[in-house]
Amino acid sequence: MNAIAPTKVKVVSGKKKSPWRNATLVKMEKRECRKAERRWRKTNLQVHFDIYKERLYIFNLELKKSRQSFFSDIITKNKNNARALFATVDRLTNPPVPVAAEHLSTRACNEFASFFTAKIQNIRQAVIATLPGTGGVMSFCPPKPNSNTLTQFDPINDKNLQDIIQHLKSSSCSLDILPAGFFKKVSDCMIPDLLQIVNTSLLSGVFPQAIKTAVIKPLLKKRTLDTLVMNNYRPISNLPILSKIIEKAVFQQLNNYLIINGCFDAFQSGFRPHHSTETALVKVFNDIHSNTDSGKISVLVLLDLSAAFDTVDHNILLDRLENWVGLSGTTLKWFKSYLNERDYFVSIGDYTSERMKMTSGVPQGSILGPLLFNIYMLPLAQIMENNEICYHSYADDTQMYITISPGDYNPIHTLSRCIEQINDWMCQSFLQLNKDKTEIIVFGSKEERLKVSAQLQSVMLKTTDQVRNLGVTVDSDMNFSSHIKTVTKSAYYHLKNISRIRGLMSRQDLEKLVHAFIFSRLDYCNGVLTGLPKNSIRQLQLIQNAAARVLTRTKKVDHITPVLRSLHWLPVYQRIDFKVLLLVYKALNGFGPKYISDLLPRYEPSRPLRSSGTGLLSVPRVRSKHGEAAFSYYAPHIWNKLPENCRSAPTLTSFKSRLKTFLFATVFN
Repeated sequence: MNAIAPTKVKVVSGKKKSPWRNATLVKMEKRECRKAERRWRKTNLQVHFDIYKERLYIFNLELKKSRQSFFSDIITKNKNNARALFATVDRLTNPPVPVAAEHLSTRACNEFASFFTAKIQNIRQAVIATLPGTGGVMSFCPPKPNSNTLTQFDPINDKNLQDIIQHLKSSSCSLDILPAGFFKKVSDCMIPDLLQIVNTSLLSGVFPQAIKTAVIKPLLKKRTLDTLVMNNYRPISNLPILSKIIEKAVFQQLNNYLIINGCFDAFQSGFRPHHSTETALVKVFNDIHSNTDSGKISVLVLLDLSAAFDTVDHNILLDRLENWVGLSGTTLKWFKSYLNERDYFVSIGDYTSERMKMTSGVPQGSILGPLLFNIYMLPLAQIMENNEICYHSYADDTQMYITISPGDYNPIHTLSRCIEQINDWMCQSFLQLNKDKTEIIVFGSKEERLKVSAQLQSVMLKTTDQVRNLGVTVDSDMNFSSHIKTVTKSAYYHLKNISRIRGLMSRQDLEKLVHAFIFSRLDYCNGVLTGLPKNSIRQLQLIQNAAARVLTRTKKVDHITPVLRSLHWLPVYQRIDFKVLLLVYKALNGFGPKYISDLLPRYEPSRPLRSSGTGLLSVPRVRSKHGEAAFSYYAPHIWNKLPENCRSAPTLTSFKSRLKTFLFATVFN
């Protein structure tokens, strides 16, 4: 047999065929093209060569259409999912970072699992070693009395379940039998069974043991890092879709209970409706601008926690749920079942590790995780309130700030004492305050800043001239020059990648990418850029101009204003005003945080006027450019200039439409 049909080794390329080449029309045109080519090569006649060229042109045209359709489907499906869009563009413009061959083994998966577990255990052991004596900070944080309790979850109906399933992200977990996208498509035929599983869990107070397992995939933190160093990876957790469905049902009922009973901290903006990093920063920077305008100094402290979500103690969390929130009975039993006896394993390629127990932390990648962490951190607010220190939190990012009058340095000692109390409380709560990464920055006049910095250093608090706060880089002068440079660098990087692939897709899809990658950076927290000089805003405007030129293939020598008008794009300066006015409308109509609406008192005339019912706001008096940049001044100032039909818009959608029309006409007419 070997003599007649000897064994031959064929090397198969690992490169997969582009998916758009598998389209039916593309395959058909390819066959016709190959047929015409064979005929021409056989006869060598000019007429057959012309036919071949024509079929080749048709094939390439069909291939281009198929490619555009492929990317158009991805962009349309993920138009609100920046992560998926980024992965698509990154895959097209940059070679993928291969998994190190050393990590493709069961042994490597076990080493990753041991590394991630040891990291959390080391933090908890370090916290235990520094625990204060008995009678510590917990006396500062008595539980808030709550007359209402939540003892039983309500069962959900078919419609609730369908809404939950359709609003879940289509991210799959390797533990799912059906991929999440396919599961959502065929879920209608499984509704009765799913409903029984969910309601049985809610009413019995038991979370199914079979879906308590998480799949951890190590993700390289940065493309340039060494792939062999485990510390350069972060664990990305995936949970079964059934787990997310049950969690969402619980989340909806628990969240409604917390809102009705006022259990949330007023200055906690993380993972709450109508709250965001932007509203948090607007409030903090407004206070700093106002303090500087009145001749005072502000000291901002940014607390840094190490692996905060992973070190949450389950017993303390259950105590918070029972005594701070008011859960009892079957509801509290459900959370005990949800937190206990969880495990995970690491998956790399086709290899997996042994299962490891999770004895602490809220499940990463879960729907309930962020909400439970907010509840866990409730006592922190009382410590700062007892010390009369202003603060604001976004999940585990906490910022506290004090106001200092010239010559009065007593608040510095209060701040130092408060930080020590917070550190003691965090130790008792098994959280680790990373003092080396905790940053302190001083705002105000340069002369006074130097004096305050010296006083801070005398109590072992080191200051810096620049910090990164919730994605915004801010310096002591509040000119945001470093932030603008960071945005400019990032935006041009993504714009270059978009320009490299603009031949692969239609203009409509290209514009969606521009909005997802460029405008998302120009618009992120641009509500804090009020009062900046035109020269600073011009740097951001140049990014928008470049994006318009890439999209429309406009030459550099051509004027950009007609292009922006044709695209119906508001310039950057007007986009800032649009964001500020949108925050005002939301705050005045119950769609914004209370701490924002408190900055916007309505105008009350001393005597009845015809303008008294037009929704005007009171504009405070200011003394400097810092005062004019404060949200409490800038927002009412431009709000009062709006036509009455804008201010009195009945819905948020109509307000956005009328506002953009007004600003667009102001700029281009």
